[in-house]
Amino acid sequence: MTENTSKQAQAKPQSSTVLDKMVDGKEFASLISYNFVNVNINDEIQKIIAEIELIRERPLVCYIANIVTPRDNGISINDSDDLPFNEMISSIPSHIKKIDIVLVTPGGMAEQVAKFVNRLRPRFDHVCFIILNKAMSAGTIFALSGDEIIMSNQSQIGPIDPQMNRGNGRFLPAQGLLTLIDEINNRGTELIKKGQPPAWSDQLLLKNMDPMEIGAAMMASKYSIELVEQYLYKYKFKEWHTHSTHNIGSVVTDEQKKDKSLEIAQLLCKHDKWKNHGHAINREAAWEECQIKITHSESIDDLDKSMRRMWALFYWIFESMNISKIYTSKNYTLMRSFKTNNGN
Repeated sequence: MTENTSKQAQAKPQSSTVLDKMVDGKEFASLISYNFVNVNINDEIQKIIAEIELIRERPLVCYIANIVTPRDNGISINDSDDLPFNEMISSIPSHIKKIDIVLVTPGGMAEQVAKFVNRLRPRFDHVCFIILNKAMSAGTIFALSGDEIIMSNQSQIGPIDPQMNRGNGRFLPAQGLLTLIDEINNRGTELIKKGQPPAWSDQLLLKNMDPMEIGAAMMASKYSIELVEQYLYKYKFKEWHTHSTHNIGSVVTDEQKKDKSLEIAQLLCKHDKWKNHGHAINREAAWEECQIKITHSESIDDLDKSMRRMWALFYWIFESMNISKIYTSKNYTLMRSFKTNNGN
């Protein structure tokens, strides 16, 4: 630290609290003005959890990945989440049947999401996901297993097309590969109809494709679609009894719920619709394009402000500390650090 930087740090007002220094509408920016000392991070997290629990009148658990200063390791949904997630859920008293889950994640393994859901749904009658910022890919699949999703104007979900790990940190959208194959097939079919051979460039592309990779892409896409279809039908559409758009007021049949679940799942996995795996689907697009009902945070008294305060706190923590992921509830806290190059 230079002498000037040291003087600047010393010039900042000192404080041992974080939440109390937040200014409404400038929650994160207001924290930069202070040189916080002796901050108990867990106490700060517990305060904001209690604040939201008071509003919602139900227990809250948080699964928060560091999307603020991400690195190649540690932030995606993976097998290492299984035990801490189970322990966090077990911290909720057994008689509780309603739960809120604060979710921030770039995505990860759909297989691990299925384990999360299998842990949650037999136990809780009502599960609500509160999305502070991003819940992408496998995170979107997870959120769609809830009865309700709450989003603010900065929240986003994303397409569920799975990513194929090609090694060396390189990933290929499974649907992107399958879309390319369909395009090559369509071009070749049209040329054959005209008595012409398929383009040599397309033939070369097909020759260099790994059949096992293509098969894996097909199975991974099918798995993601089936999970979302199942979750929407069993949970998100559980209380959908009457139509609110077409045939307003008419009864929603079981077959219509199944058809709509499959339609939405296929749409979310459609690469040629979203173009990019990281495409942000905000709450308006979730309803208007995907017909997924979203609860707006502003519709619940004081919740939008508390969500902003919680996200600003986690944002500040991630910028200030070497933390990759946080699992926390009223009775449980586990924070994971990024591994350094030497494995520590």
